[in-house]
Amino acid sequence: MSDSANDAASAGNTPGWERNLLEKLAFESLKEQRRRRRWSIFFRLLSFTWIFIALLIVWNWQHGDGEKPVGVGPHTALVQLEGAIGPGGEASAEKIVTGLTAAFDDKNTKGVVLRINSPGGSPVQSGIINDEIVRLRAKHPTIPLYVVVEDMCASGGYYVAAAADKIFVDKASIVGSIGVRMDGFGFTEVMKKIGVERRLLTAGENKGFLDPFMPVEPNQEEHARNMLGEIHQQFIDVVRKGRGKRLKETPEMFSGLFWSGAKSIELGLADGYGTVNSVARDVIKAEEIQDFTQGENIAERFAKRFGASVMSGVTGSAESVRWR
Repeated sequence: MSDSANDAASAGNTPGWERNLLEKLAFESLKEQRRRRRWSIFFRLLSFTWIFIALLIVWNWQHGDGEKPVGVGPHTALVQLEGAIGPGGEASAEKIVTGLTAAFDDKNTKGVVLRINSPGGSPVQSGIINDEIVRLRAKHPTIPLYVVVEDMCASGGYYVAAAADKIFVDKASIVGSIGVRMDGFGFTEVMKKIGVERRLLTAGENKGFLDPFMPVEPNQEEHARNMLGEIHQQFIDVVRKGRGKRLKETPEMFSGLFWSGAKSIELGLADGYGTVNSVARDVIKAEEIQDFTQGENIAERFAKRFGASVMSGVTGSAESVRWR
């Protein structure tokens, strides 16, 4: 007789083996049911989540932040530039330009107020906004654009403001900082002390431009300073063109210094005191204010909240150029 036959015979001779087998089968069946139930709940929750997100996105398209108001009479259009100017943020050129375009295109807009509270940021983003303001003013010559400065309009913020018809400030506002900077860190001495050797292979003698783990090369430093000087001159030219004869230039004006709102009026960097409400009421003569600021849509907020927005990798130099 074979071994399997002997095992079966032995099992058959064991008292209560039928009950043990049934219990084992019932237990395995129960575990399988629990697994199926868990997967069913998981897929249901996943489906409900995606449906919920889809509904929110549709709702946002219809009632989203910064959507162009409809059905309003003559008004002052408001666009707010808040925080550091840079791509992908609330003060990105894309969002500010979209808001300004909608404001100018509205047939009931009597004037546009750009409220600025910014320390500066990206030269490129600031330049895009400045260029678009110039274009929109030329396209809509009967609609003025005024900048109202709250706490700060510095560096890239002022680069944007220079394109306005007039700039209004508070006496304690911070205005100016017309300069450019490139910053980073150097770790060469630290690496020497802890005995770390930097190994960098490049194709191109300047590919490791201003590497923070290597001593500064004089020719690279000179190149960087020349580039900063070129960008600085672009900034100066924009300010001179925007402010024209109102500007009372001093040796310090383009040095990167900043001034109070009161002093900025004396220097011709600003035109007078004012708030959003006072400019709408007394200058534009349209007290009703409609906000055209473009906010984050629901998809962007969802992505940021759950970590879908990942910091972009930066290749090349650790240095960054800013208007600050």
